[in-house]
Amino acid sequence: MLKKKMIRDIRKHKTQFLSIFLMAFLGVFVFAGVGGESVGLEVNVDKFYDDTNLADGWIYSNYINELFLDQVNCLGATTQMERQLVVDSVANFSNDPEITLHFVENNTISKFYLIEGEPLDINDKDSVWLDKSFADAKGLKVGDKITFKFENYTLEKEIKGIGYSPEYVYHASQSSVIPDFSKLGFAYMSHKAFPEDTVPYNVLDVKFDGTAENYNDILSYHMDGYYSSFVEKSEHSSVSQFSEEMDQHQMMAGIFPVVFILIAMLILLTTMTRIITHQRTQIGILKACGFKDKTIIIHYISYGFWLVLIGSILGLVIGPMTLPKLFYPSMISTYILPSWNPAWSMNFVYVAIAMILMSVLVSYYAVKSIFNEKPADTIRPKAPKVSSSGIIEKLGFFKHLSFNTRWNYRDAKRNKIRALMTIIGVIGCTALLVSAFGMYDGMNDLKEWEFNQINHYDSKLVIDDEASISQIDDVADEVNGDKIMESAIEIESDTSKKSGSLLVLNHTDLITPTDYDWNKIKIEDDEVSISQKMADMLGVDVGDTVKWHVMGSNKWIKTKIDKIHSDPTSQGFIMSADKLEDLDLNYTTTSIVTAKHVDKNYTAIKTTSSIKDMTSSWDELTEAMWLLIYILIFFASLLAVVVLYNLGLLSFTEIEREIATLKVLGFKTKALRKLLLTQNLWFTTIGYILGIPVGYYILKIMWDSSGDSFYILPSITLTNLIITAAITFSLSIIVNLMFSRKIKKLDMVESLKSAE
Repeated sequence: MLKKKMIRDIRKHKTQFLSIFLMAFLGVFVFAGVGGESVGLEVNVDKFYDDTNLADGWIYSNYINELFLDQVNCLGATTQMERQLVVDSVANFSNDPEITLHFVENNTISKFYLIEGEPLDINDKDSVWLDKSFADAKGLKVGDKITFKFENYTLEKEIKGIGYSPEYVYHASQSSVIPDFSKLGFAYMSHKAFPEDTVPYNVLDVKFDGTAENYNDILSYHMDGYYSSFVEKSEHSSVSQFSEEMDQHQMMAGIFPVVFILIAMLILLTTMTRIITHQRTQIGILKACGFKDKTIIIHYISYGFWLVLIGSILGLVIGPMTLPKLFYPSMISTYILPSWNPAWSMNFVYVAIAMILMSVLVSYYAVKSIFNEKPADTIRPKAPKVSSSGIIEKLGFFKHLSFNTRWNYRDAKRNKIRALMTIIGVIGCTALLVSAFGMYDGMNDLKEWEFNQINHYDSKLVIDDEASISQIDDVADEVNGDKIMESAIEIESDTSKKSGSLLVLNHTDLITPTDYDWNKIKIEDDEVSISQKMADMLGVDVGDTVKWHVMGSNKWIKTKIDKIHSDPTSQGFIMSADKLEDLDLNYTTTSIVTAKHVDKNYTAIKTTSSIKDMTSSWDELTEAMWLLIYILIFFASLLAVVVLYNLGLLSFTEIEREIATLKVLGFKTKALRKLLLTQNLWFTTIGYILGIPVGYYILKIMWDSSGDSFYILPSITLTNLIITAAITFSLSIIVNLMFSRKIKKLDMVESLKSAE
C-alpha cells in the first residue's frame, strides 16, 4: 500500500521529483564524465610513460664522455642513464620541416614507442624511426626514404618504423602554440648512424631515487660547472604542458559535485517538506491505524533514496561514456598519445554514495519532527509559527514601512531555514555564473592582450640556424623588419629555480612590453625586466638579484632586476641587445618581425608565421577550455531555474495559510504576487551579493591551475556582473509569475479549516 502511495505522490509532484532526479543524475554525470576524461588522460599518459620508461630528468652538457658518465653514476642516487645526441635538422620537403634527431645509445630510457614497422635496432646504421604524426602529414610509410640536413651533414635513411615518443606528447614550434605536424617532427636513430666515429653526445637521460629537488642539489654540488642545465620531468615542456591541461580539467570536474549535491539536497528538502506539510492528516491517520513510526519514516525516506540512487547510477554509467568524446577531438589535435580512453575512479562512486546518504539524511530531517506529535495532533493542520517582536520591529521607523516590507521581514524571521536555503541556492548559481563568465572574459582578454596589445607585427620569420649575418640583414631590409632574439633560459633565486624565456628587443616597436593593465612599459637599454608571474614564482622583486643561464650554456650570469612587466603567455626576462652584451653574452638574431604580411620563402628563413596563424593556433589550443566554459554556463543557468522554482514552491507551501488569510481579507492576486516577489527579490539580492566573492574564488582556483606559463589574474567585469544579475533576477521574476496561477486557484476553505 505504501509503495502505491509513493508512486502516486511522485506522480502528483512529478516536477519536483524530476528536478531531484535530474540534479542527482547531472551531478554524477558531469563529475564522472569530466572526471573520466581527466582521469583517463592521467591513466593513459602514465601508462605511456611507464611503457617507454620516461626519464626522471635530463642533464644537458656538451661534454658527455665516459668520465662524465662515471661522475654521474658515482652520485649514488642515479639508477639508470643513457646518452643521446639531440640535434635540429631539416627534412627534404618543400616547406623545410623541422625534425629533431635523436641518436641514441641503446634506447632504454625515453624509448621510441613503435606503432608500425620493426623495433628500433641499435646496430642498424642505415635506418630511421620516424614520428607518426609527421609521417601521416607527409604521407610517408615504412620502407620510404627520407633525407635530413643538419650542420654540415646530409643523411638519407630508410624508414624502418613509425611511432611516438614520451618526450613529444606535446610538441610545438617557436612560431606556433599548436603543432603543425607537416612542419615539425622527430626521428630516432642508432648512434651508429651518426656520420662521424665519435658521437658528441649532448643529453644524458637519467633515472634516479629520491626527489628531483634532492637530485638536483646533489648534481649541482658535485658537478657544478660540468653541465649546462638539468631539467626534471615535471619541468619538461611536453610533460608540464600536458600536466597543466589535466589540472585544469580535474579542477573543473571538482567544482561540479559540491554544487550539484548541495542543490539536489536543497530541492529534496523543499519537496519532502512540502509533501509532509500537505500529508499531515494522512500521516496522523496512518499512525492512528497502527503504522509504526519506523515504517512511515522509511516510507518517506525512500522517495528521495530511489530517485537519487537511479540518477547516480545512470550518471556513473553514461557520464564516462559520453562527455570524454566531446573533449578528445580538440585534445587529439594538440597532444599525441597512443590511446585515448576514459577511465574510472572510485571517487566517482564515493560521490554517488555521498549523495545517496545525504538524500537519506535530508529526507529524515524533513519528516522526523512530525513524529514527536501524537496522532490526534498530527491529524490537525500545523499551527502557524509565532514570533515575538525583535529590536528592529520596536524601532520607530519600522511602523512607517509599507505593509509589504513589514510582512516579508516577519515571514523571513519566522522561517529562517527556508530563507537561508534560498540564499545558499542563489549563491551557488551566482558563483557558477560569475566564474563561467569570468573565464570567458579572461580567455578573450588573454588573446587580446597577447596578440594585439603586446605584439603589433603581422609576420614573424624564424631564422635558420645556418643563415649568415648578411643573409639575415638582407631579409630584414627586404621585409622592413626588426631583428629580435628569443632563447630558453633557466633562472634561479635563493628559494626556487624555474625555466623561462629570454626576449631581447633590438629597438623594435613591434613588440611592446606592458604591465597587467596593458599600459606600455619602457625598458631602458641598461635595464632588465622580469615578468610578474616569474617574479612571483621565484619570490623576487625589483632590486633583487637572480642568476640565470641560457639553456645549453654552462655560463651563469648574476643580474639585478630593474623592472617588472606582465605577459600572459611568456615568463622570463626582457632586455636590450646592449644589455645582453654588457652581461658578456652574444646577441644572436633568432627571428625577424615585420608589419608586412610575408608569404615569400627565403633561404635564411626556417619558418614564417603570421599573427592570424598564431591566433588560429591559440583558438585550437583553448578549444577544450571553451567547451568547459560553455558547459559551466549551461549548468549554472539550469541550476538557477531549478533552485529558484523549487524554493519558490517551498515558500508558497509554508505561507499558504497566510496567503489564504490575506485573500479572505480582500487582497488581490496582483498584490499577493507582489508580496511574494518582494521576498524572492530580497533573498536573490543577498545571494547574488554573497555569490560574487565565491565566484571570484572559484575563478582564482581555475586560473591558478593554468600552470607556470600562463599569467592572468582573476577579474570580474561590470558586464559579467550585469549579465549574471540579469539571468538571476529574471529567473527570480519568472518563477514568481509562475505562482500567480497557484494563488488564483488556492482553496481558501481547505487552507484555513482546522480538524476538530
